[in-house]
Amino acid sequence: MFSPSADPMTRDEKRAGASLAAIFALRMLGLFLILPVFAVHAQGIPGGDDLTLVGLAIGAYGLTQSLLQIAFGAASDKFGRKRVIILGLVIFALGSFVAAFAPDIWWVIAGRVLQGAGAISAAVTALAADLTREQHRTKVMAMIGSSIGLVFALSLVLAPVLYRAIGMGGLFGMTGALALAAILLVLYVVPEPPPPEHHADGPVPFARVAFDPELLRLNFGIFTLHLAQMAMFVVIPLALVKAGGLPLPEHWKVYLPALLLSFVLMIPAIVAAERRNKTKAVFNGAILVVLATQAGFALFGDGVWSLAFFLFLFFVGFNILEASLPSMISRIAPAQAKGLALGIYNTTQALGLAAGGALGGFLAQRFGADAVYAACGLLTLVWLGLGLTMAPLPVRAKKQPAPLPD
Repeated sequence: MFSPSADPMTRDEKRAGASLAAIFALRMLGLFLILPVFAVHAQGIPGGDDLTLVGLAIGAYGLTQSLLQIAFGAASDKFGRKRVIILGLVIFALGSFVAAFAPDIWWVIAGRVLQGAGAISAAVTALAADLTREQHRTKVMAMIGSSIGLVFALSLVLAPVLYRAIGMGGLFGMTGALALAAILLVLYVVPEPPPPEHHADGPVPFARVAFDPELLRLNFGIFTLHLAQMAMFVVIPLALVKAGGLPLPEHWKVYLPALLLSFVLMIPAIVAAERRNKTKAVFNGAILVVLATQAGFALFGDGVWSLAFFLFLFFVGFNILEASLPSMISRIAPAQAKGLALGIYNTTQALGLAAGGALGGFLAQRFGADAVYAACGLLTLVWLGLGLTMAPLPVRAKKQPAPLPD
């Protein structure tokens, strides 16, 4: 059995993890900075008084992301990861600049559609899998996931300040500039991946990847995880205001410590899972933690301290699962179809985000917050059953990768 202490990450694996995490962070920071302030800003532009159009402007990004992740992932299998990532970043930057100069809400929607069309998440995670060995892959996925969590927390603090300084056009323009900076990282910092794998029997059929029973379990998991996240955040901010007595501008004081402290527990859990070959046990334990938080919010979510505690627990489980799932997908999927498998995974993730917001709003409006927690808990319970009965992860030969060019 491999031990990370005896077989540490290579210099190129560390470089790959750090640079790919930075690419994700640069892209997501611009997106997150917009979310806390856009609804207020939209009231001052033509068409922005229609909340349906405001919601469409916010959600259009996720819609095109979900439609194009599979195509970008499959293209990265055929044409190479870096080419597809650069193309996606160019499209994303173009959409950002369209939104920056938008004269009305319709042009903002057009810009957001273009931003989402740069659907590179599957290609980036597939590249991370290409550049790392299995015994270190979850740590690299954790680096990427942690970077997203950190920039989300940072955006909650920076967004109001930057909006006052440079306005919404400046925020969109900065988003485009950050995407162009990420292209430089792809070209000059990210190690070169091995060439795409081509097999004599041709490409792996789409249906074989899409309907593989073990991959379906994991795809159901990411759908459930992000549905629960979005549904919860329909009601959690209201609970912090009503039960916790915390005004909206002060909510980052709960989110940020809970998120940062969750990383303290996430990292040892992931290292222990890899060192002791306990990935499945830690994975199911994290699902159980997410399930427990739903019960905790429903039973004890009547004060700011209890809400903060269960948010901390949710982020612990969420971050472990967010790092583990793409690593497990890359281990189970056929080697020549990792991009396709991760494209399906990211599409399912985007659908979970969309469904979570809609379901959370519907249930909260008609039945209250407890109905949201109950629905999320029921789905998570089904996921736990699927996780407990999944097949053991495949164990492939642990060999040192060929040196990558500097």
